[in-house]
Amino acid sequence: MPHRFTLMHDEFGDTGFGHEQYEGLRTRPPSGCEPVDWGGFALKCERPGRTLLDAVSHTVTEIRREHGLVMNSLGIEDPGEWLDPDKNGYGAQIIAHLLLTAAHRASLLGYRRKELVRLLDAAGAG
Repeated sequence: MPHRFTLMHDEFGDTGFGHEQYEGLRTRPPSGCEPVDWGGFALKCERPGRTLLDAVSHTVTEIRREHGLVMNSLGIEDPGEWLDPDKNGYGAQIIAHLLLTAAHRASLLGYRRKELVRLLDAAGAG
């Protein structure tokens, strides 16, 4: 099942769309993704996956492996309140955005993966 989403590399500093670190992704984006300038580097994607989170996870992994870049946002400005019974709808986009943003910011603070997983386990996620 194809899922639509936009991945952003939300980085502090001078890293606009034309920055050299995005050259590989601009010229060789993952299949089903198209580079876009959202005031920063972004990829509009339509990718397969069991769920939206699965499609996002596979895409982020592929980009990290092939380009050495960790996409850390879905570009959602204000996640706010939402109610969406669709496992692959807007609510799933909010969850993916918050998880990507949390993972990125946690790494900036020096947290490791196992600490994040421990928190998710403690919160009953999964």
